[in-house]
Amino acid sequence: MNKQNDLKETPACPVETTLMLIGNKWKVLILRDLLTGKKRFGELKKSVGNVSQKVLTAQLRAMEENGLLTRKVYAEVPPRVEYSLTELGQSLKPILDSMEQWGIEYKKTM
Repeated sequence: MNKQNDLKETPACPVETTLMLIGNKWKVLILRDLLTGKKRFGELKKSVGNVSQKVLTAQLRAMEENGLLTRKVYAEVPPRVEYSLTELGQSLKPILDSMEQWGIEYKKTM
């Protein structure tokens, strides 16, 4: 990832930048699941829900390119791959905690 080029391409608005990085359903659910620790692809696919392998792979790659998670491949047969949040990815925890709390309060009004 070339941070200088990426900074030129990010929106001026910080909220829009955040949305650009985590602003879809799958990325938020991936973050939620990785906040508890490293996961393998199959574990993420099960816990995230009704996501195709292609879409999950694309989301994981994008998040890795943006520095939110790391992908570790073990030299085993069959290959084992684990995903974990970087420090930058972990820094999103307060945002997800706020989203969770808001969701809890919203459900109480229904």
